[in-house]
Amino acid sequence: MERFIERLMYASRWIMAPVYLGLSLILVALAIKFFQEVVHVFPIVFSINEVDLILVILSLIDLTLVGGLVVMVMFSGYENFVSKLDIDEDSEKLSWLGRMDHGSLKNKVAASIVAISSIHLLKVFMNVSNIDNEKILWYLLIHITFVLSAFAMGYLDRLLHAK
Repeated sequence: MERFIERLMYASRWIMAPVYLGLSLILVALAIKFFQEVVHVFPIVFSINEVDLILVILSLIDLTLVGGLVVMVMFSGYENFVSKLDIDEDSEKLSWLGRMDHGSLKNKVAASIVAISSIHLLKVFMNVSNIDNEKILWYLLIHITFVLSAFAMGYLDRLLHAK
């Protein structure tokens, strides 16, 4: 009975496979939104002011960073929690694939969140005249929280690996 329960629990990891596959649909949605923004900016590129163009560019960078984060979570999560990816050696293979454990994935996700938050904060600063000061303080506080959390997770991970 114990062996059956253990095998059933171990096999249940495959429940996550469709979730990771679903993340690829999120990538499609991000790509659609990315190119929608690009298509919107090209007709007005000569009439748009510099600050607004920079805000659009920062939004595109933001979407790109989120897409990279989704790819990282999708592949690394699948490899760490479901099954190894069987990719031919002669195929294109991401250099980090198979080398990112749960701890390093967590740190990379935290670093990506800080980068995304930084881009968002830069967009806020570019548009500072239209945003309430109290809201700006909240944005700063949230960003500082992300930075400190990422630093603390990296520091704790370093302490655990030093032993």
